[in-house]
Amino acid sequence: MELTAALERLRRTPFLLDVVRAADDLALTASRAGGRQAVGILRRAIDDEQNQLVAIAAVHALGRVFDDEADDALSELLSSDRAFLREHAAWAFGSRLPRLDAVSRLVACVVQAGFTGMLAQRTLQQWAVSAPDHVALALEGALVAEVAIDARTRLVETLGLVSGRVAGRALREIASDTAEHDDVRIAAIAGLGDRRGDERGLNLVRELASVDSDADATGSRTIANAARLALIDLGDAPAAIRLGDGLTVAQLFLHADIDRGLTRAGAGDNGGVATLLVRLGDALANLDGIDRVLTMSRGDAGAAADSLLDLAARTGADHDFVPVPLLSEPSPQARSWHTRVAAERGIRRALTALGPVDVLHLRMADVGSMAASSVARELGIPVVFTLAPDPHGVIRALDVAGSLTAANFGDVDEQEHYWFRHRLVQRLAADAEHTVLFPRPALRAELQELLGIDIDESPDHYTVVPEGIDLATIDNALIEVEARNAGAGEAHDAIDALDALIAALPEHRRGLPIALSVGRLHRVKGMATIVEAWATDAALFDNCNLVIVGGDLLAPSADEQSQLDAIDRVLRENPRAADGLVLAGHRPNDVVSRWLAATRLGSGDLVGASGIYVCGSLKEEFGIAILEALAAGLVVVTPDAGGPATYVDDGVTGILVDTGSATGVRRGMTEALRIAADDDFARVEAARGIVRDRFTVQAMATALERVYTNVAETRRLEGMSLSSTGNAS
Repeated sequence: MELTAALERLRRTPFLLDVVRAADDLALTASRAGGRQAVGILRRAIDDEQNQLVAIAAVHALGRVFDDEADDALSELLSSDRAFLREHAAWAFGSRLPRLDAVSRLVACVVQAGFTGMLAQRTLQQWAVSAPDHVALALEGALVAEVAIDARTRLVETLGLVSGRVAGRALREIASDTAEHDDVRIAAIAGLGDRRGDERGLNLVRELASVDSDADATGSRTIANAARLALIDLGDAPAAIRLGDGLTVAQLFLHADIDRGLTRAGAGDNGGVATLLVRLGDALANLDGIDRVLTMSRGDAGAAADSLLDLAARTGADHDFVPVPLLSEPSPQARSWHTRVAAERGIRRALTALGPVDVLHLRMADVGSMAASSVARELGIPVVFTLAPDPHGVIRALDVAGSLTAANFGDVDEQEHYWFRHRLVQRLAADAEHTVLFPRPALRAELQELLGIDIDESPDHYTVVPEGIDLATIDNALIEVEARNAGAGEAHDAIDALDALIAALPEHRRGLPIALSVGRLHRVKGMATIVEAWATDAALFDNCNLVIVGGDLLAPSADEQSQLDAIDRVLRENPRAADGLVLAGHRPNDVVSRWLAATRLGSGDLVGASGIYVCGSLKEEFGIAILEALAAGLVVVTPDAGGPATYVDDGVTGILVDTGSATGVRRGMTEALRIAADDDFARVEAARGIVRDRFTVQAMATALERVYTNVAETRRLEGMSLSSTGNAS
């Protein structure tokens, strides 16, 4: 049978990524086969515990077999003892007609929360379009039995996605119930914000928004702020003022707390993307063709309401920062999928209140981009998407290393969501009006191999745009540190802070050069690997101190704590390394700029000159921090793949290494210190010249302005064409 042969081809396919990409062919074959026999074949593949990857492919193929037995099989999988099968069954059900006896199982998945809960919630939202009352009643029934606040909040949030009389009545009752927990009431109020035309709901929201925020629990600040946001969603707010003839461009990264001063840089997920968006937004706003840039990141409800009402009335062109309330505690990027509904509402609210927005730029396959893409389709806003082979490159690397196999793919995917993120990248790229690419050594071949994209088929759809930095920030830092070392400069808090950290080390460690690394404390950034490389090599340890900048050391996230634990293990095995290691925690970007300058130029008797910069990332799409280090004249140690390989001159301005092990990083640090010790003026100028000539944020902004202008003009012309066609008919 053709379906059996297709499954066998998948089992023989050598690379995991190729199996993921070929799953659509299996689904097509299954849809053509149909019937009881096809369901039986797919069920046997799903039950094969030795090949979890093909089992996932079979689940999605089962979703394309429109047969009652296929419904039965998928419904059973929602209760499977293998979590990854529950997840993919909840996803696969979304493409089918409502299966009423599966609703309760999907509701149970919502209660269980996590990524599976998000997928189940999304399927219930789709089913509620044609069976709203049935879905609403199932959710109400679950609420009667559920007492846990988190679970009740998720159930009410899901109820807010359901139209109709039953859901509307339940939301009003919950929103006004002062005995209910605030989180649950806030979920109900947010749901009422989606129900235009519900006069009773509108009146209730107005009442809740008007209560004094200092009153008792009935009028608590959180309830009032949630109601203020719902009023904006219901259109009960002033319309935005159009600034001029230039473009309004929106960009977002919801997993960071982005402010103009970058005060949270390096903490949690506040990495290079956050820094880039601030600098790029400023540069874009200074261009003649752009009136306004909106940078959206997470924030609380009160700040969001105040910000939207204030910014909507602004008349000056600017780069504005827009908080998007996710109505939950901040969580790492990989575990933020449960915020999808709040993210969609917050993004829709911002783009509507501050619009019209001409272009929305998305940059990665995460819940923020997923939510924003859906809102953009709904509002008719064209999207520009920066495409990178992630998670494709990670899947291929782990496959080659043997740590990710067909036998364990489902278990790993349950945590990393590789399959879903792969498909999300596909969808974002397909929906985008234009695709921006990072420079890479073998860009065309890599995109063809990893993503199946042939740039040459539609070259006008793609533009390669290097990232860039604000060179003036680094130049000013170099001038300040140089003047300070010469005794002519004033004291500066940033350098004083670095001096204090080094002064706290044993006296014999003072005066050594620094090996500096800046980034998030996350396994993909390889900070523990850098510590291991330095601590286990006597010559490296004797020749430099190691300064790690990044992470919230006072209240570390789970990812940050994992890296801190790994560093602690290295120190236990190499106890003397503690004498030369500085964990500085996250620092504002302007502080980091001055530390980069001091790493190269030194600082008095405490920090020796001719230090180096080390990036231990397992993958680096481009590398903002590496560019900043080059601009400061530092020799850099970087991954030998991805973006850095396009601009680091190996053996001259830096060392390209395999960052997958301490051995490669150790070699790079040793070579980099040797090169830096020469203090070669020509090398320093070459490094700085690369950045000055090719990688400034101003050059990046100019290139993107052309992309945005073309996209907006194309959309305008398409609109005119549709309008004239409609008039002619």
